[in-house]
Amino acid sequence: MGFFSKQFASVIEWNESNENILFWKFQSDEIKKDSRLIVRPGQDAIFLYNGAVEGIFEKEGNYEIESQIIPFLTTLKSFKFGFSTPLRAEVLFVNTKEVLVKWGTKNAINLQAPGLPGGMPIRAFGTFSCKIGDYNVLIEKLAGIKQTYSVDDVKERIVTDLNPLLMRWIGKAGRDMFNLQMDAADIGDGICKELNDELNGLGIAITNFTIESFSYPEEIAKMQEKAAAQAMVGDVNKYQQLAMADAMGKGGSGGTMATDMVGLQMGMAMGQQMVNQMQMGMNQQMGGMYGQQQTPMGQNSGTGTAPKFCPNCGTPANGANFCSNCGNKLV
Repeated sequence: MGFFSKQFASVIEWNESNENILFWKFQSDEIKKDSRLIVRPGQDAIFLYNGAVEGIFEKEGNYEIESQIIPFLTTLKSFKFGFSTPLRAEVLFVNTKEVLVKWGTKNAINLQAPGLPGGMPIRAFGTFSCKIGDYNVLIEKLAGIKQTYSVDDVKERIVTDLNPLLMRWIGKAGRDMFNLQMDAADIGDGICKELNDELNGLGIAITNFTIESFSYPEEIAKMQEKAAAQAMVGDVNKYQQLAMADAMGKGGSGGTMATDMVGLQMGMAMGQQMVNQMQMGMNQQMGGMYGQQQTPMGQNSGTGTAPKFCPNCGTPANGANFCSNCGNKLV
């Protein structure tokens, strides 16, 4: 913080290392002419006299009060700065950096749901970014009554107003309560604009508001996981394809469900191939059998070759065209 020499301030500076502080006001009853002002990177120094802005020093550096500060102040240029007449003023140090803050709903938000009279309780989590906006408004609304102001103060104000904002913008999205994440960007943009409009009245700007996740009750989350698993297993082809792809990606290492699935798939493919080959052979064999012209007993087959025995009486044919016993035509 500031360093003092007896009742006089020899160095006016802000050594605060906590980046969550948005502004800090240096106060001293007397600032002597040989005092120095130090402005560090990421800081602006605002000289205040009787509550009004006298000068803003935005460049980092080490300034002499008498030669480099007083000549640039608005109403104090002619100020008789002597050893016996120290300057009574305030210096407001402002953090110029944009600060990222994590947030979460204080209480669950109850969304309307069929069959649930009290609604579906959900929570939301994310981040927002803020920084000092308008210096004049900041001094009028906050710095005039506060010694310091932190990100925690901004966060507390935002979280207090967050539940109704979330409910309103979720309602505008109009999506199924289980698919809110698909509208998270639009919901966040709408909330960011409203919060920025509100906090601009304090001289603070909200530059970004992000919803990272929505959280459901544990029982509902388990039901969602179960439904997703059933939907995946219900599509057997898709499940097998995913299992095979996963096994290939892991190099086919054994002991996993995916590897077992690949082995099962390969076995089924080989078995199917064997069945197809057997069926093809049987079809060819049956086709050969049924492809020959069948003739009733006692008649020739039309091939032009005489049988060895007469089909009518069984007498040896001996190469004749007609049976020697019954006269039946053999060829």
